[in-house]
Amino acid sequence: MAKLSVNLNAIAQLRNRRAVPWPSVTGMARIALEAGAEGITVHPRPDERHIRRTDVFELATLLREEFPGREFNIEGYPTDDFLTLCERARPEQVTLVPDDPMQATSDHGWAIEANRAVLVPAIERLHAAGMRVSLFINAEATAPAAAALVGADRVELYTGPYGGALKPEVAAVHLAALRETADAAREAGTNAAGGKRLGVNAGHDLNLANLPALMQAIPDLDECSIGHAVTADALIYGLAETVRRYRAILGG
Repeated sequence: MAKLSVNLNAIAQLRNRRAVPWPSVTGMARIALEAGAEGITVHPRPDERHIRRTDVFELATLLREEFPGREFNIEGYPTDDFLTLCERARPEQVTLVPDDPMQATSDHGWAIEANRAVLVPAIERLHAAGMRVSLFINAEATAPAAAALVGADRVELYTGPYGGALKPEVAAVHLAALRETADAAREAGTNAAGGKRLGVNAGHDLNLANLPALMQAIPDLDECSIGHAVTADALIYGLAETVRRYRAILGG
């Protein structure tokens, strides 16, 4: 069973369109968690165009006090400010992404070897504070071994090309690449020092229509982080029912 981590960025972006405190980011997180979501994901950006620093700490408190055992996942580029934020909030997982601050959304994975000097000290710093680290990667079979070598605990497969493929034959090509990369992650974990398992997460443009095929192709996924589609589907089904529908596909 893959765990569902609900990304709240789109909800925060909707709130930020007006100078009012609704929809409440923590309130929507509570609904998702009460409906069975195993975690919450946020990607705070320097301009706070959706998730704000205050949201990060309010969500950390919510999870710690009301939902012990559920996970908080914070995504971001490893600047000193971002790493300090993570050290203060203490999420269970930090997902490092190679985003430029002005990007609208994450749209590619790390070139790990080229960014080794950035990633190794960041991962060591987060590990020292007791956090699990995942690296956002493209569907490339060489990426998991590189992630293991710099000390990552997990990789998150960038599923955007698969999720955004409108033609079945194109989606099939991207799905095959994701499966190959997940297979490589298993092998990388087996070959790592001490046989440390390299976990595999997935996220970006996953929805109720394309998620079943992904789960069939990679049934041992650890976690799926889904935000845009969950928010869109919540307009139709309500957030609680949407969470239940995604969890049913993930095996929950």
